[in-house]
Amino acid sequence: MKKAFILLFLLALLVGNFACEDALELNDPNNIGSNIALSTDKNVKTTLVGAYNDLSNGAFYGGNTLRNSELLAANSEVVFSGTFNDVADIYRKTMITANTDVTNLWLTAYSAINIANNVLSALTVVNDADRNQVEGEALFIRGLSYFELILFYGQPYSAGNATTNAGVPILLEEDRNSTAPVPRATVQEVYDQIISDLTAAAGKLSPGPVPGKATQEAADAILSRVYLQMGNFAAARDAADRVITSGNYSLRPTVASVFNGASTSEDIFDIPVSTVDGVNNMNTFYASAANGGRGDIEILPAHLALYEPLDERLNLFYIDAGTGDTRSGKFSNRFASVKVVRLAEMYLTRAECNVRLATNVGDSPLNDINLIRNRSGLTDLGSVDLAAVLLERRLELAHEGLRLHDMKRLQQTVVEGALAFPYTDAKLVFPIPQREINVNASLVQNSGYGN
Repeated sequence: MKKAFILLFLLALLVGNFACEDALELNDPNNIGSNIALSTDKNVKTTLVGAYNDLSNGAFYGGNTLRNSELLAANSEVVFSGTFNDVADIYRKTMITANTDVTNLWLTAYSAINIANNVLSALTVVNDADRNQVEGEALFIRGLSYFELILFYGQPYSAGNATTNAGVPILLEEDRNSTAPVPRATVQEVYDQIISDLTAAAGKLSPGPVPGKATQEAADAILSRVYLQMGNFAAARDAADRVITSGNYSLRPTVASVFNGASTSEDIFDIPVSTVDGVNNMNTFYASAANGGRGDIEILPAHLALYEPLDERLNLFYIDAGTGDTRSGKFSNRFASVKVVRLAEMYLTRAECNVRLATNVGDSPLNDINLIRNRSGLTDLGSVDLAAVLLERRLELAHEGLRLHDMKRLQQTVVEGALAFPYTDAKLVFPIPQREINVNASLVQNSGYGN
């Protein structure tokens, strides 16, 4: 009797559950609609965090974007000896359209852009006091993401005609599972959009420093890079000068003290990494096994020979006890923040532009260059020309992700042994990922990749 009562009770519960199913309509917490995700101030700000997460992804500023610039422009100064085939193909300039690293940068950058667009579409629910900051951060992330995309997937601004050369698709509206094909905009159109986003961001963001977050100075610093890539030296100089004269950042006493730790007074924008969050793929690929890395990238004598004997930046290089190879000591701590842009670059940009324009905005090129040299234990130069400025830039920012883009804007040739790759060479441009070509008939593949 007791068993029969229990069975009847369980049956009643089961029937009751089925009867109530329509009334409950339980939602999968991992499949919340955009009307909920973007309905409140808190939710919009939480959504924005997702865009920062994309920036910090290993495929993006978690390291691979910086590494790939250096490998494509290795110029017989570094060698990749690792076992990752897709990375090796980037180094050898033998990429295919299915290259995983090439695909992941595209996907991650457009994910960040899409999240930024969604945030921008929901600004009306953001608290008035925070609305400018939220909008500025979203614009910064979108402009920064488009800049990296055009640097890798488009011909350099200085190559041919920017108004006709193919860039990347521009998406400015929230894309909630839209499948509408979008063609590639021109290089000029993409740069115009980047400048629009970053200029607007600089006018809305609060000043820094704020580790890992967009600030007014971060927007200006990236703007200086954009203008430098375009050959607009006056605008690049002025943007760099705004960062320097803000007074919110300062050079560290030594170059070594900039790296292998948390954010510093010199970091204008960086990617924080901790034991519980973030990734530092620069450590993974550049550091020895003893320092937490794979030891995949070796620094060659041709690079070391560029430094003066007393240059303290030479002390950052070390011999890998396990292999005997030379490694860069900028990336010896896997939990250190990844440097995206720092103050030293702003001094170098201002100096270069002032030399080119025969101006002294902010300070003289000689003073700016000697400031960087003194920090590295070198004596003052008595005079400075463009070649001296460019060499100082090359040494100070070595292996930090700018080499390919500098070589392209300077119209230099990448030399790898007997092979030479002019700055317009198709092999120095990423292919449009094959999966994107397959689903978007409006996309035209880059030259040299089966078209």
